Amino acid sequence: MFDSQVFAWLHLLVGWLLKPVTWGLFGLLMIAVIDVGIAIGERFGGLARWRQQPLTTVERLARRRLDRADLIARVGPMLGLMGTLIPLGPGLAALGEGNVQILSVAMRVAFDTTVLGLLAGVLGFALARLRRRWYDDLLDDLEATMKQERGDEPSLAL
Repeated sequence: MFDSQVFAWLHLLVGWLLKPVTWGLFGLLMIAVIDVGIAIGERFGGLARWRQQPLTTVERLARRRLDRADLIARVGPMLGLMGTLIPLGPGLAALGEGNVQILSVAMRVAFDTTVLGLLAGVLGFALARLRRRWYDDLLDDLEATMKQERGDEPSLAL
């Protein structure tokens, strides 16, 4: 039943995916680390400079950065799961043949990619949550300032 040529090609294709998935995880982690640095810069002065920008520009920048953090949070665990499942097939096949060493290497790769994927997901999730709070506060302040300038709302200054 599972000896057809289609399954052999499928197994070969899935085996080829392990390296791109692993490189994708490394790339995603690199983007996450760079994004953490950008977020630190935003927190300690960068957002203050955003206050001089028009509201539409701030909204656009905030949306782009939130989208990137959300992408990291969602794609990281997906790639980690792919990196977990891909080596398990050959590892379990090796176990069936009595080769425990191949199984141990496959399990190590599986666990390593899982951890990398979850790490990327945690970084992306934390960035998205923090940035949403920061950007919401900034946008609220900018909108209140615009209303005061237009005279829609009385000033609270004494």
